[in-house]
Amino acid sequence: MIKFMALLLGIAIPGTAIAQNPIVMHRDPGCGCCEQWVRQVETGFKREVRTVDDPRRGALKARIGVPASLASCHTAIVDGMAFEGHVPIADMKRVLAARPKGIKGLAVAGMPLGSPGMEVPGMPAQRYNVVAFGPSGQRVFARH
Repeated sequence: MIKFMALLLGIAIPGTAIAQNPIVMHRDPGCGCCEQWVRQVETGFKREVRTVDDPRRGALKARIGVPASLASCHTAIVDGMAFEGHVPIADMKRVLAARPKGIKGLAVAGMPLGSPGMEVPGMPAQRYNVVAFGPSGQRVFARH
């Protein structure tokens, strides 16, 4: 029972700490879906939004290691991890709590319909992958 309680506390403490860390989103100045995404994310994080022109966003992506094949319209950073595009908040929290070795961030390439911030009434959601990236390479982290 003590081991079980320690496990629960170990999981609960990082989850609480995650909600205290600010998320800094660097967005394209002309993109409305970025605002839709950050509104959903703000339910779990304090946030700061920076509108950044394309050359500076590209330099940021390169500096933090976002693969060009996974690029999207916004890049968010929280607690040293990068989140590219329309990554669901549940996946963000899961990777932040687990901190898997070799992963610098998560990405949803492009702008799939139905992903957070890309919901369109009357349109069916597209299936998409959340891809983990970092020194260990790329792998599918979640399927939606």
